[in-house]
Amino acid sequence: MKTILKVQHLSVSFTQYGRGFGRRTVDAVKDLNMKIGEGEIVAVVGASGSGKSLLAHAIMGILPYNASMEGTMEFDGAPLTMERVKKLRGHEMVLVPQSVSYLDPLMKVGAQITKGDKSPSILEKCQKVLAGYGLGKEVMSRYPFQLSGGMTRRVLISTAVMETPKLVIADEPTPGLHMEAARRVMGHFRELAETGAGVLLITHDLELALMTADRVVVLYAGQTIEEAEAAAFSDEGNLKHPYTRALCRSMPGKWSSEGDTLCDTGEILEYMRKEYGR
Repeated sequence: MKTILKVQHLSVSFTQYGRGFGRRTVDAVKDLNMKIGEGEIVAVVGASGSGKSLLAHAIMGILPYNASMEGTMEFDGAPLTMERVKKLRGHEMVLVPQSVSYLDPLMKVGAQITKGDKSPSILEKCQKVLAGYGLGKEVMSRYPFQLSGGMTRRVLISTAVMETPKLVIADEPTPGLHMEAARRVMGHFRELAETGAGVLLITHDLELALMTADRVVVLYAGQTIEEAEAAAFSDEGNLKHPYTRALCRSMPGKWSSEGDTLCDTGEILEYMRKEYGR
């Protein structure tokens, strides 16, 4: 399998200023390693604040001004420098953002998907892409506020696939959707992977991730604590870290091996706070 993205020893920190001349450095991501292959979906899961979105922003080169980054990244076999990111972003590397607010509320959907290109070939492609996600061509003439949550998510995916990308980063693509709609959205990412794209799926919902992902990377406090094949989560005995086992047990239908009660995730979180300092 050809490697599309390789991340080695990635660390992200922030400089914060307090009163007077006070300054401190906050380490948000620490020594993170991962890779994504062609046609593969890798899910990065973890609680809020674990560094999932920072990973996406680091890859896309959109970290805030007060962030510092260390480590190396390769895309399609070559170093992913900031200059290269700028050329690839929006074309071979695309981001499906977490918030639907990324869509301009004052611009019609069609113009946003085509980036204002009104050529017949682009408009025809836009209609085909929308149709592939169950949306009619009338959606092109609507504004984002005229669409449902599920329709808006599919529009965001449509903007991503107009360029036939090699890497798709989906940052929490299903918040606020009921399970049936969320499953459909996840199925769209599997379709993207089947076309050959590598997909980085960032989510806090392990159950949804396991429906689609090939591998799962678990983050806590900015660190990778476990990486496993999705199939390994069918039996918590395959998992090494207590936090990962807690996530597995906390899914609906997962029960403690010591009885018919769900595991005490609070106890596990207390262990993690002592282990990782937060």
